[in-house]
Amino acid sequence: MIKAQFFEKQGSLTGVRVSGHAGFADFGQDIVCASVTSAVQMAVNGITEILKAPCKVRAEENCIEALLSDQGEAVQAAVLLLEALRLQLTLLEEDYGKYVKVIVLEVL
Repeated sequence: MIKAQFFEKQGSLTGVRVSGHAGFADFGQDIVCASVTSAVQMAVNGITEILKAPCKVRAEENCIEALLSDQGEAVQAAVLLLEALRLQLTLLEEDYGKYVKVIVLEVL
């Protein structure tokens, strides 16, 4: 199962961690995994490469984490990309709930 954990502070998203494998189909045929991967890559690349927002990104085998690290105009736009990612993954969860789980965690 893919687990997408969104971090929220005072009603605003501050980051995301996505880990695991969907297990929907064989490697190279897994449309759920491909959908999640594509959505996450678009959001993180948009934050770091297009918006140039201050963001700490850590990528490992089966896990990517992106944490916004400052305030400002670019970060406000980055929050919108995280909201769009959460929406996309929530819609995937509605259709493929056995393979994708979205969680929102309040952070201090």
